[in-house]
Amino acid sequence: MQSADYLVKFPATRKNLERMATRRTLIQLIGAGIVAPRMLFAQSARKALVVVLFPGDSENDERVAQPFFDEMQRLGWTEGASITYERLSGRGAREYVENLAKIAADLEPQLIYATTGTLALAAVKATQSVPVLFMTAADPVAIKLVSSLAKPGGNATGTYQFRKDAVARCMQLVREAFPHHKRIGTVFDRRGAEFERQRTMYHDAARHAGLELAAVDFSNFEAVPKIFANYRREGIRAVVMTPSFTLVAKRIEAGKFALRNNLALIGYRADWAEAGALLTYGTDGAESLKRSAGLANRILKGAPPAETPVEQITKLELVINMTTAKALGLTIPRSMLARANRVLE
Repeated sequence: MQSADYLVKFPATRKNLERMATRRTLIQLIGAGIVAPRMLFAQSARKALVVVLFPGDSENDERVAQPFFDEMQRLGWTEGASITYERLSGRGAREYVENLAKIAADLEPQLIYATTGTLALAAVKATQSVPVLFMTAADPVAIKLVSSLAKPGGNATGTYQFRKDAVARCMQLVREAFPHHKRIGTVFDRRGAEFERQRTMYHDAARHAGLELAAVDFSNFEAVPKIFANYRREGIRAVVMTPSFTLVAKRIEAGKFALRNNLALIGYRADWAEAGALLTYGTDGAESLKRSAGLANRILKGAPPAETPVEQITKLELVINMTTAKALGLTIPRSMLARANRVLE
């Protein structure tokens, strides 16, 4: 592979030396499989450049994010003609997130679209001048992404796709799907921005649903297979997956580990069901992506993020994976199937 210094020629100013060093880091990350090798180091001045940051595998995450790209197309932003997208993938490696954000900022795009709260926090740390659009399940005010939902106040705005009442309703669905199992598992990311708040919220919701919550924390994904194996030995059948950069990035692997241990995963967004979770209940991910495109359109046309309100997604959806149900030998109540927005066969 050619060196970044060969690919990009700049005068030897301090700023340009820093940019060359960042590109050298990019080449190293590509070699390590952390960044998808789809970077273009020069862009046409006639096109808007948007860097999209994904948490996990870029191809799978891009498929999930397709409603965003489709809506951008509908709004008049045609890839290759009026807009260029650079897709960067974190591969679920939290330790590389800051480097990823610096690479995105160094490209000097018109917009950085961070598809998780963790990626957004890294982006606003990397740049105060490039607009950052986020999609997050974490409270953007609580994690200090914005000053308020109505007036973000900085260079970031986006969509907030989490409802506390959805957690309570999800626990009721678990109780309905597993009437003979009062003890369920859950997994919390100790490095998550809302770790303590999540623990309290999920424990309260489980208690009100008449469930006992067995909670285990993790710092690295390598601990998850062991957690699942321990839950299986304890006779637990259902495990609730909480919002986490690492977990959503590794959701396909988590789904496989769960199936091996005869565990039914319960997720908070539809792509968990598509990755093998038994069911998911939470805000509508496609709606969030479409509204993200609407915000991107406004920002690219000059709207300042500081004065562009964060949009809270309120539409909820229940998705059930019948393939997983059959593999686990579970029978989903007909009443629940009738209420599902989607049933994956």
